[in-house]
Amino acid sequence: MADTESLKPAGSLPGEDPYPWLEEVEGDDALAWVRAQNARTLAELQADPRYSDFEAAALDALNSKERIAYGVVRSGYVYNFWQDDTNVRGLWRRASIASYRTDEPDWETVVDFDQLAESEGKNWVYKGANCFEPKGTGTYKCMVSLSDGGKDAVIQREFDLATRTFVKDGFVTPEAKQGLAWAGPDTVLISTDWGEGTVTESGYPFVVKRWARGTSLESAEEVFRGKVTDVGVWPMTLELDDGRVLQGAVEAETFFTSSYWWFPEGETTAVRWPIPMKSSPEGIYRGQFLVSLQEDWAPERQSDAFRSGDLVAFDVAAFMETRALPAVSLVYRPSEAQALEGVAIARDAMLLSVSDTAVGKVMRAEPGSDGWRTWSVALPGEGQASIAFANPHEKTVFLNYEDFLTPDSLLEYDTASDAAALLKSVPAKFDAAGLKVEQHFATSKDGTKVPYFLVARKDIPMDGTTPTLLYAYGGFQVSMNPAYSPVTGRLWLEQGGAYVLANIRGGGEFGPAWHQAGLKQNRQRIYDDFIAVGEDLIASGVTSADHLGIMGGSNGGLLMGVMLNQRPDLWNAVVVQVPLLDMLRYHLLLAGASWVDEYGSPEVPEERAFLETISPYQNFDASKPYPEPFFVTSTKDDRVHPGHARKMAKKFEAAGLPFLYYENIDGGHAAAANQTERAKRTALEFTYLSQKLADTN
Repeated sequence: MADTESLKPAGSLPGEDPYPWLEEVEGDDALAWVRAQNARTLAELQADPRYSDFEAAALDALNSKERIAYGVVRSGYVYNFWQDDTNVRGLWRRASIASYRTDEPDWETVVDFDQLAESEGKNWVYKGANCFEPKGTGTYKCMVSLSDGGKDAVIQREFDLATRTFVKDGFVTPEAKQGLAWAGPDTVLISTDWGEGTVTESGYPFVVKRWARGTSLESAEEVFRGKVTDVGVWPMTLELDDGRVLQGAVEAETFFTSSYWWFPEGETTAVRWPIPMKSSPEGIYRGQFLVSLQEDWAPERQSDAFRSGDLVAFDVAAFMETRALPAVSLVYRPSEAQALEGVAIARDAMLLSVSDTAVGKVMRAEPGSDGWRTWSVALPGEGQASIAFANPHEKTVFLNYEDFLTPDSLLEYDTASDAAALLKSVPAKFDAAGLKVEQHFATSKDGTKVPYFLVARKDIPMDGTTPTLLYAYGGFQVSMNPAYSPVTGRLWLEQGGAYVLANIRGGGEFGPAWHQAGLKQNRQRIYDDFIAVGEDLIASGVTSADHLGIMGGSNGGLLMGVMLNQRPDLWNAVVVQVPLLDMLRYHLLLAGASWVDEYGSPEVPEERAFLETISPYQNFDASKPYPEPFFVTSTKDDRVHPGHARKMAKKFEAAGLPFLYYENIDGGHAAAANQTERAKRTALEFTYLSQKLADTN
């Protein structure tokens, strides 16, 4: 065990935390405890005859060849990352657009990550490719990100798409949490761990350098330096309509506030883009700099005022010339039931992703002489629609359509005719006959109407006997929308269970205000919303406390921990995935310091006072009638520390209370590094849920 003195939080009382040794991620004692819990939990759950069937069904669904091969278009090819039972780590592959449109595309391998991992003796997890094409050339260079075991920390290697090989003597970065942006074919901007004193308290870089081809990383030129108190600083580039690349950086002072900087060519002083701290640049379209707002904005010397949630724009060339904010125009204003969730720019079109009463829609926007015009893209049905691919260099646009009971479909959208045509669809992966989807509203403690989706049998008895799984997230303005899940369908819905997705506050389903209503000391509203949904399910007769289970991960794992303490009587099963649970130390562990704008800081007295009332770890009480929880985490998670789950489970153990615990030794924040591991984890979870909710009399 390591010296635990270094693990004590600033200002904590001696002996306040009895299990700091479990925060030593790779510590011998900690891992011995983890392996013992894994062995016990696996023995119990894998002995259930349902487990093997669940694992096989999950693996079949995850590895099915009957999946849509989503991809991105580059110079006439569709590039796709594919995993199945043969390609466990995955293939990066491509097919011509013409071939991709057929039922059996002619794929050619770009990178075989299983072969690469074997040849290099690494557990490589593909984390994506950052590609650049000088406008009009059709030639792409990429930086491929690889993680050893699924961590957020990666290495990046330059890759040539034309030759399908890693570039000899090209750009290569050492492992770190890092950011990189192409500034040109031979220049990149990079922020990384440059050595002692160059990462923030949150563990992210805050120094950006310009790195030229053929030079060492150590000789890169510093162009911007943030502060150690920032969440992080990352390079950012914007491309003008004529192909020129504007270099810059985004300095995240907090998780929700940022300054955006431009590095004018030939100048040594960075220029701040004149937009609010709570806003996000969405790109440049037809000369207009697009900005989505997360706060109200009244630009100086302008009569128009804008609301949080609006999409606005201004003339980028005018600002570059004068360095003064030109007139700002309104592009799109969501209704009270809507939220702008994203902007995508294609070669000849701008698309908006909009949540409408928690269901995704796609819209078009175009500037005109009398302002911006927006309209809906016509799509089949009333389910969840989203933008699957759009890029300013490419004419091709792909859209996705699905709902809880309808398998996903890929549509190709013609920007000239404003029409979407079905390109690919897949057969049903579970039996949805006799199932229905309904949207209901629960009334929270303060009177707020909270929507939730119920997926259940049409003939559900409404006598409280239906095994029901309630899922939510409730944080960071992340929206939870309808989605088709073959695994949930096979392992839960086909078994007679009901599934509920709650759109509680803290999410982004109704815009920034829905999220901001649950920040810091107002966070109890989020928990009240979730409780209200649970109570509504019981009051309506859908289920009862004996048959109601809940699940959530990451921030949703914190939600699960709070629910264990606040309403242990309301659920009979709680799946706590990669959670935050020690809310008085979270800011000292891994990326935790970056989240104080969401949760509040334990270093601020009034914020700490509230955290003390909700922190699951500190509020553990062995006398409470806890249901037996199932904690799931990952050793390689370098975002949310596995110590949260370990320490909470240890308290259950010390109190002699039943609990289950499974920690994947690899997997990162997703708690699984490949489909085989995902199938195993999911089978364990649904076996546990079945035991607790379906076997209860």
